[in-house]
Parts: sequence; structure tokens; C-alpha cells
Amino acid sequence: MASGTVLIYDEEMTTHKLLWSDPVCDIEVPERLSSSYEQLKCYHLVERCVHVPAREGSEEEILLVHSSEHLKVAKSTQTMNEEELKRVSENYDAFFFHPNTYRCARLAVGATLQLVDSVMSGKGRNGMALVRPPGHHSQRNAANGFCLFNNVAIAAEYAKLKYGLQRILIVDWDVHHGQGTQYIFEEDPSVLYFSWHRYEHQEFWPSLKESDYDAVGLGKGKGFNINLPWNKVGMGNSDYLAAFFHVLLPVAFEFDPELAIVSSGYDSGIGDPEGQMNATPEVFAHLTHFLMQLANGKLCVILEGGYHLKSLAESVCMTVKTLLGDPVPQITGEMAPCLRETRACSFSVGYFGFAFLLR
Repeated sequence: MASGTVLIYDEEMTTHKLLWSDPVCDIEVPERLSSSYEQLKCYHLVERCVHVPAREGSEEEILLVHSSEHLKVAKSTQTMNEEELKRVSENYDAFFFHPNTYRCARLAVGATLQLVDSVMSGKGRNGMALVRPPGHHSQRNAANGFCLFNNVAIAAEYAKLKYGLQRILIVDWDVHHGQGTQYIFEEDPSVLYFSWHRYEHQEFWPSLKESDYDAVGLGKGKGFNINLPWNKVGMGNSDYLAAFFHVLLPVAFEFDPELAIVSSGYDSGIGDPEGQMNATPEVFAHLTHFLMQLANGKLCVILEGGYHLKSLAESVCMTVKTLLGDPVPQITGEMAPCLRETRACSFSVGYFGFAFLLR
């Protein structure tokens, strides 16, 4: 029986940084990674984990999801000056290149795949990869929303190819819709994708119709995509727990995944300027604990967003503590979910359940 929690971190991923002024991108800072790792050390969690080094993802692995054209553009930025990097970055929605971005993005892919290998081979029962740049917005042929390569999507394709997996669950608790992941798997019944996200009736970025609750997948993948759009800010612990209890978990247990992967964005946590939600770090311990009951405990947590450094670091620590098997902390405060959003949750699961039964 596998034991131990794997932690993967490479300081080099902090070298990816913005070189010019951009009010959209300036929240994606290297300290997102370093402050999280320092807080893990502060709580003496690093020494309790199984350490696995990051490696570069290969071009072949990146091409499991992305086009050769996208890879070529990313690769070409390594030798560009600042003006050239800025010009290329402007071709994408909310993305910036640094001369070391391509290297960091390959490390992010490789670290994610190292975690999958560690969990699938029994080196660890579960684990977390602290990576930058994040991945869930990136699409087959485009960088998007701070993301160059879709780490989690590549990991799912890799796990299917290397380990012959037929059912993979991806849970995206980032506050933004991971439209890149949805697009990649929307016709694929072997991947069940769940995303909750700030939506506000399509007013919040990425402002897509396909981020709404009625986007349940296409073709053979119909019924394997679940979107839970939040149409107001201020969602708290009780709302997140209600979403898991009433929407995700009933379907996830029926799906019976062989591997669970989390697109773990903590911009859905309290204090974050992007999410403007009220969920405390403790709730992520509970969410992690629930997911550990699936896939015989094979759970890979991959960092995505999170832009309030203290909230991010505390939430990362809560997640790792739970992966290590520590008791989940008590959640205090108001525990009645928002009535309007709870009704939306119930409608979503009803709509999704019908689509799932039709698969």
C-alpha cells in the first residue's frame, strides 16, 4: 500500500516574471510560489513529505495536448528581448513572456507528470505540485490567462497513455473557469471535468457562454462536463461544501475515477482580489479530504491561481496537512449556504444528472 505525500517544488519556476507594466498581469508574481513553500516550511510540513525533483516536460508530452505551432512560438521566446517578448505576449489574452518562461512552463509540466508517476507507481499515496506558470486556461493553440501549457490536461492524457486509465476526474476549484481544460476534454467521456467559478451572468472573465451550467460536454463527452457558475461574490465555506455534497460528489462516486487531479486555484479563498469570495483556508482541508475518498486515494493536487499571498499560503498548507492525514480542522462561522446559489446548485446537478444518465 502506497504511503507518504509527495511534494514537488523547484525554485527556478519563480524566475518567470513580468518585465513591464501591465495592470492585468501584475498579480501573477513569483512570490505566489515562494511564499507558499516558505509557509509549508514554517509549519514543518516540507520535512514530512516525500520529495521528488521536478523535471522538464518533453516536447512529445506537451504535444499530447498542444499544437506544434503553439510549442514553436513558446520555444522561440527564449532568445527574445523585452520589446519582442511584449509584442508576442500581446497576441494573447492576459499572458506575459519572460526569457525563462518556456523553461519554467516545461518544469511545470514535468513536475505535474512526476507527481502522476509518483502516485500511480506507489511512491506516494497522493501529493501536491507547486508550479508556475499555471495551466487551466491554456488551449491547444494559445496561451491564455497566465497559462502557457495546460499542466493538468497534459497529465490526464499522459496518465491515460502510460497507465491505461479509462476514468480520470479533474476538479477545478480555481475561481476562474478553466475553459482550456473544458475545450480539450469536452468530447471525451474518459475525463469528468468539474469547475466552479465566478461567473456573474457572463460578466466575469473569461466571460464565455460555455462557462454556464448548461455546457455539459459534446458528442460522446456529453454529460462529463460540470460547470457550477457563481452569479454573485461572497460565497463562503457552506456554499463550497454544499456544491461538493449536492453537485460534485454524487456524480464523482458514480463515475468511479481511477485517478483524481485538482486544478487547485486558491483565488477562490478569502481575501483574494480576483475571487472576492469568503471561503477560509480550512475549507480546502475538507474539500481535499472528500476527494481522498475517490480513486483509492490517488489524488494529485496541482497549483493554479491564488493572488492574496497569505490566504494562498495558508490554503496550500491546509491542503498538504490533509494529504498527510492530519485531522481536518473545525469550520466555524455561518454554515447556511446562500439560498439562491444553493437552488442553482440543485438545478445544475439535476440538469447534469439527466445528461449523465443519457451518456
